[in-house]
Amino acid sequence: MAAAWAQNIWLAPQEHDVASIGAAASILRGLQRNWGAYLPDHVRRATLIEARLPPLKPKPLVFPQAAPTAHLGAWTLLGARRLLASPTQSSPWINGQPLFVEDRAGPPSRAYLKLWEILALLGTWPQPGERCLDLGASPGGWTYALAGLGAAVVAVDKAPLDPAVAGMKGVTLRQESAFGIDPAAEPPVDWLFSDVIAYPARMLTLVRAWIDTGRARNVVCTLKFQGPTDHEAAEAFAAIAGGRVRHLFHNKHELTFSWEGK
Repeated sequence: MAAAWAQNIWLAPQEHDVASIGAAASILRGLQRNWGAYLPDHVRRATLIEARLPPLKPKPLVFPQAAPTAHLGAWTLLGARRLLASPTQSSPWINGQPLFVEDRAGPPSRAYLKLWEILALLGTWPQPGERCLDLGASPGGWTYALAGLGAAVVAVDKAPLDPAVAGMKGVTLRQESAFGIDPAAEPPVDWLFSDVIAYPARMLTLVRAWIDTGRARNVVCTLKFQGPTDHEAAEAFAAIAGGRVRHLFHNKHELTFSWEGK
């Protein structure tokens, strides 16, 4: 599993001795234009360096919108005269932190933000009329976001949905256990979503059943670790062909798995 817990990986780090603020800025400008600063220390000096670089003011995404594709590097100061810089990084966002124009009125919880984040990273999301199954849906944060895209959402949870979400166009509630559903007996879905609170090993069995039966074209689910991290289960998820496990900015002690079928 390739550093699933890393929010942002610096892919080509290099160290430089810098005699002055101007020298540090000159090195960075010579490598490329767009830089995001990571400033855990030497903040005043780093801020002065940052002021000499081309301004970088990313606009918050208005979902649905894919993550930015502009080239972006990262830098920091290891000491007052020691620069660490990487012209490339794994995240499309500064320090791996996405910015969204948030919906503070509609969703019953803030869980929708991690859904937005993974779909923005994937660069794809449910289209109007596509069929989504949202397992462990209550109170309805993910269902709200999916229905807002125009998708047909079957929300599965023993608990009820927030009334405003339950009344949205295209939303159907099945008050039953997500683990009691037999994928082989279900019609195919374009997207299988799950934010169920369950042990990762149990979630792994569920996800494999949906993939193996060919009933889900795309899968997005959260791996929630209750107590110690189950690294074995996380590695098993990462080993699924076509899948990826990553720690999102909006994840807590959890990972997000995504899978796209052929």
